[in-house]
Amino acid sequence: MKNPILLFFFLFFSINIFAQNFDIDLLKKINLNRNTNLDAGFQTITKSAKIIGVATPTLIFSIAYLKKDSALKNKAIYIGASLFTNVVLTTAIKYSINRQRPFVTYPIIVNQTESTSPSLPSMHTSIAFSTATSLSISFPKWYVIAPSFLWASTVGYSRLHLGAHYPTDVFAGAIVGAGSAYLTYKLNKWIRKL
Repeated sequence: MKNPILLFFFLFFSINIFAQNFDIDLLKKINLNRNTNLDAGFQTITKSAKIIGVATPTLIFSIAYLKKDSALKNKAIYIGASLFTNVVLTTAIKYSINRQRPFVTYPIIVNQTESTSPSLPSMHTSIAFSTATSLSISFPKWYVIAPSFLWASTVGYSRLHLGAHYPTDVFAGAIVGAGSAYLTYKLNKWIRKL
């Protein structure tokens, strides 16, 4: 093809069709072949994202207040600001893209959640990865980093197991969550220099 615009559209649609097929095929393998005995456990893990996301900065701030530890208080504020930034960013992206949930587009997918918002990116996953990343930046110890990211990854997987998201929704949620925590960290450092 000599026309670069036609080549661009050909490549764009080819990649898009391949990606969508890969997305739904992987989701079908995970969701339709799942161990249904694990559904309740994965629902609990999914719900833990919002609870832990809010409880983490609240608990750290409370401890800092009781100990009168200003450094710990600043870490709690950073983790809370990361969560806030992430929720605003994820919500804006969700409603801008407005992708339908996989169980709406593909009725074969078994939905085990009460999801009504648009699909891309996964809010639960972005909250989990924002929390894991901000915790890891605030407390850079292996015993904080490893469990944080293991939990965040399990939250992401739970969204596939329960049929609430496509794999690309979960991947995008992880990127937005970790990215918003890092962006908040950099912004916080820049503000402190002023």
